[in-house]
This record gives sequence, C-alpha cells and structure tokens, in this order.
Amino acid sequence: MKWTVHGERDIYRSEWVALTLADIELPDGTRFDHHVVRMPAMASGTVVEDPARGVLLLWRHRFVTDTWGWEIPAGRIDPGESPEEAARRETLEETGWEPGPLTRLSTYHPHNGTSDITFHLFRATGATEVGEPLDRFEAERIEWVSWDVLREEIRAGRVLDGLSLTALLWAMAL
Repeated sequence: MKWTVHGERDIYRSEWVALTLADIELPDGTRFDHHVVRMPAMASGTVVEDPARGVLLLWRHRFVTDTWGWEIPAGRIDPGESPEEAARRETLEETGWEPGPLTRLSTYHPHNGTSDITFHLFRATGATEVGEPLDRFEAERIEWVSWDVLREEIRAGRVLDGLSLTALLWAMAL
C-alpha cells in the first residue's frame, strides 16, 4: 500500500535543511499535509578500531540537546565526494588520524517517517596519526577507548547520537 504524493511545498529552505509540507493521499482516499525534513547532503561515519588501542572516539558537546557524549568521526558528504571519501576526510579532519582500509558496515535512513537523510557507516582497521585535528572545535578530546570500556559507556548513556550508536552496534555485531 503505497501512499500518493500530490506535491510538496517549502516552509523553509537553506543549504543544510528544508522543511516542507507534502500533500499525501492514503490508499483509502484520505488526504492530509505531512511535514518532511529534507536534507540535501548525506553523512558518513567511521568506526576506527585498532586491536591494541580500541576505538577512536571524540568526546564532545552538542548544543542542540545540551549533552556530552562519545561519537565516532562523522560528517557531511561534500558535493562530488563518495561516502568512502567523506568517511576518510572526516576522520582525518576531526581526529588527526588517517584511517586504514575501510569496509562498509551499513547505509540507513535514521528517521524515515519524516526525513530523507541517509547515513553511510564504515569500519576502518587501524589508523596512522598524522597530526593535530584540522577541526579544532569538533571535540573536547580524542581518545582510543577499549571495547570493554565502550560497552560500559554505552550502558551508562554516554553514546547518545544515533549515527555513532548505530555504527558501534553494527561493528560489535559483525
């Protein structure tokens, strides 16, 4: 049972996000306006792991939710850039570490009932320290965290963002 979209109009639009109203018709003929958040760019994130060190994470504050938590390196895919290229670039920019070989973990839509954002998740085996992070204000600190400690941090609610949590749980499951 596919819903019919009769049109969509902008309420707000920027280069980062658009809020629209979609004119929707259900199979029974019921019509209504449905709010949709359009995200023109996709995002990539990387679980960087090393057998001796653990997982490379950023401890950061998010002003929108006013929370602190561990996150994997991640960010927007630039125009003309592949998800893999973005994962490598974001890891280097945010951490100062060049990730090793990447393998795809998953691609998913985190909130497909109201948004079209797409997240691409990767795993990197090892990393080489290149220097200081280029994005100085991304994190308060960058650390290698063992999987055992990370499991406790997840249980304690210190991995709060969906992209990081999903990526880490995928990495644990595989």
